[in-house]
Amino acid sequence: MTTVLPGQTSELDPRLLEYRRELTGYCYRMLGSSFDAEDAVQETMVRAWRGLADFEGRSALRSWLYRIATNVCLDQLNGRKRRALPMDLSGTSWSPVEASLAAKQPADAWVEPVLDRQVLPEDGDPAEQAVARESIRLAFVAALQHLPPRQRAVLLLRDVLRWKAEEVATLLESTVASVNSALQRARATLAAVGGELDSRPLDDDHRDLLDRYLDAFLRYDIEAFVQLLHEDATQHMPPFEMWLRGRDDIGTWMLGPGSGCRDSRIIETTANGAPAFAQYRPVEGGGHVPWGLHVLEIEDGKIAHISSFLDLDSGLFVRLGLPAEFPAESA
Repeated sequence: MTTVLPGQTSELDPRLLEYRRELTGYCYRMLGSSFDAEDAVQETMVRAWRGLADFEGRSALRSWLYRIATNVCLDQLNGRKRRALPMDLSGTSWSPVEASLAAKQPADAWVEPVLDRQVLPEDGDPAEQAVARESIRLAFVAALQHLPPRQRAVLLLRDVLRWKAEEVATLLESTVASVNSALQRARATLAAVGGELDSRPLDDDHRDLLDRYLDAFLRYDIEAFVQLLHEDATQHMPPFEMWLRGRDDIGTWMLGPGSGCRDSRIIETTANGAPAFAQYRPVEGGGHVPWGLHVLEIEDGKIAHISSFLDLDSGLFVRLGLPAEFPAESA
């Protein structure tokens, strides 16, 4: 893949850089990885930069950039296995014992998280912002991975970005009939795997729940912690294949194999359109090191799902732009 040499990024036409964030969001939904998305957008910018002189006056800049980004993503997806979440691989939850950590997959097997600030618009129409936020939720992004790449592009352009069928047909060098057919098939597949867009705004009640959840976690009061979970709450921990169901099993895990998380420190953030926190786990000799990014899903006033993306020397925090060590002033 072509990369931008040092100094080149600042030399890109400002008109191109204006679209970087929304293109990153589009590529993330297509690829299921914030890191692959960054690479795809970088490649898109390089191709656009090199072709800008020939482009002038031919079509709208935004549409042209999306055409380039779509082609870059389709190239990346060619012959690649779909990314998944642990619950996609096994229909049965695992036991909350250390032996469950035996099965592990490489990073490119999993849908990866993305921080909201990397992909969501800072301002704009509230309805569009809501759709943008809903369409980066982990369940939706994971469901998208079930679609063939071109269907994925059609659905995102039509249902998320609200492009007209004629515009999508032009971008994909296809026909309106073909685009409409692809959209119908994509919607049917998403419905079958539970991938409908779902709005869950963070309200005052949710804020109170989060405050109590984080307080219980920091005090490592697991009895109080599990009471904030749905009875059948789930948790998964990529890169491990294991996943847990039920607040009792989650509590057992945290008091057993997960007990090293006691005395952790956290930084609150938002990821995948949901509340999240970066956890720094204590190490022998003092200090705290990156451990996991936890993305929370809230339903009916309780935590329904915890997606715990573990760092484990993968550089996850650094690649997401999170501090590589817990800030001393926050301790």
